[in-house]
Amino acid sequence: MSTGSKRRQPSLAQLRAFAAVAEHLHFRDAAAAIGMSQPALSGAVSALEETLGVTLLERTTRKVLLSPAGARLAVRAKAVLEEVGALMEEAEALRAPFTGVLRLGVIPTVAPYLLPTVLRLVHDRYPHLDLQVHEEQTANLLDGLATGRLDLLLLAVPLGVPGTVEIPLFDEDFVLVTPLGHRLGGRAEIPREALRELNLLLLDEGHCLRDQALDICREAGREDAPVTTTAAGLSTLVQLVAGGLGCTLLPRTAVKVETTRSTELLTGFFADPAPTRRIALAMRTGAARGAEYQELAAALREALRPLPVRVLDRSV
Repeated sequence: MSTGSKRRQPSLAQLRAFAAVAEHLHFRDAAAAIGMSQPALSGAVSALEETLGVTLLERTTRKVLLSPAGARLAVRAKAVLEEVGALMEEAEALRAPFTGVLRLGVIPTVAPYLLPTVLRLVHDRYPHLDLQVHEEQTANLLDGLATGRLDLLLLAVPLGVPGTVEIPLFDEDFVLVTPLGHRLGGRAEIPREALRELNLLLLDEGHCLRDQALDICREAGREDAPVTTTAAGLSTLVQLVAGGLGCTLLPRTAVKVETTRSTELLTGFFADPAPTRRIALAMRTGAARGAEYQELAAALREALRPLPVRVLDRSV
């Protein structure tokens, strides 16, 4: 074909099929990921190869590999699809605010305690907004935000991630949860230095709350890692405390839900300044719906005031 003649353009469906295969390197998994039948996906990739005039995949009976050309063009295909997604997002935002889909990512140590407030607010104030919630650990949420899989995050900050804007909501104190009979059980004005000698139970690796607890211990002058037992979630962690295995730190928003399940627990409060964490919304820099997210944050601050938190001014 001469350079002067018109070459056919690849379709978005072809690019989407190829990008899925490039990511999964497996036709069945790729087809399932984008909701396409396997024969249709294979046909779309073959059609793209014919349109581009290059071989994108090396197919064997056991696996699928990207050809050298396929590896280079997979990056281009992903970029094109991300730009098309951004175009659709901006068009949707321009049509009407607080309509369409909003994919909200939430960390596990926030979701059970704040989601009732978030869902009630969205239901009452934004009835045409299709809120979809994804509970994941921080690293996965940030990856989802960067790739466009998620639109907005609700998590602990600071993040220090380029290309991400944090919208602070509130600060909340940590409390010390102990078993009955513990010398610090139920006390007020607990000095942080008390953490130096406690058998402290923490969440598993990957939870930001674990890292925050370790930071608090270091600030209190504790050099060693106080971890002998860990748990995948706060509910299990608190039950381990009730069983006498140690103590733990809980954010104030989690106390009512987690400690009322057992009569074998006491809650102690630290002396000022108590250890705290900050919770915020996070969005991509330059997000098409940035003004909506700021408005949502303002509404959330008001809705969260009944909780045991210190709501922050939007300028913080």
